[in-house]
Amino acid sequence: MIRDRVLGHAAPLEGATLLDVGAGDGLIGLAALERVGPNGTVIFSDVSEALLAHSEQRADSLGLSDRARFVHTAAEDLAAIPDASVDVVTTRSVLIYVAEKSQAFAAFARVLRPGGRLSLFEPINRLVFPEPDDRFWGYDIGAVAGLAARVRAQFTGASRDVRAMMGFDDRDLADLAVAAGFERVHVERHIDVEPGSSMNPVSFDALLDSAPNPNAPSTREAIAAALTEDEQERFLTELRSAFDEGRATRRMVGAYVAAQK
Repeated sequence: MIRDRVLGHAAPLEGATLLDVGAGDGLIGLAALERVGPNGTVIFSDVSEALLAHSEQRADSLGLSDRARFVHTAAEDLAAIPDASVDVVTTRSVLIYVAEKSQAFAAFARVLRPGGRLSLFEPINRLVFPEPDDRFWGYDIGAVAGLAARVRAQFTGASRDVRAMMGFDDRDLADLAVAAGFERVHVERHIDVEPGSSMNPVSFDALLDSAPNPNAPSTREAIAAALTEDEQERFLTELRSAFDEGRATRRMVGAYVAAQK
């Protein structure tokens, strides 16, 4: 599991002050609270105050909030976190939404104490997309490949977002860590191919309501914008058939980075 690998690469954690950047709903931070022990602290940081509030509620319900802090700050600067104040920085699937990745790595280095450790995971979308012409979110839609291309085009309107998500790979992550001043850097790339869709839908409606990133239209919206009513019917019929029959292949590429100042 990604969470356990990120925390495993950050070990030892007993008694540590750990900063989880882009904490989201608390997946890594809550698990980290158990690993840092009674003398450790976990700082949850995020740009979303709503997600921070959700994480705080979860920590409180588990009786762990006395060893947790919740800070509203961006990964690019971590302005609310003092210099050299934490032992470990973790993050999971956050840098894909950050355009200025070098600034984020500089912020990670700034808040870490001498000898501090960074552990992160990022999906490497550059090695997964664009999909083959006969695939749509992994589903085999060869009969309507031309229509699928027009639907995909609806997801590429925000060039800044596309660059942030697609414009880097594992080698870039290593270079960014070195440039930020980390003395020891280890990167592992993982490639997995298995049955299923990259969207992991629980139903066909869930697939249509999914979006590749928070700033992109949903699949349903993209289909409506790109195709005529007759074309929509043809495309949805083929996609539904592939969904019902499980004709999908998921290709996932991700990188883990472990670094030390």
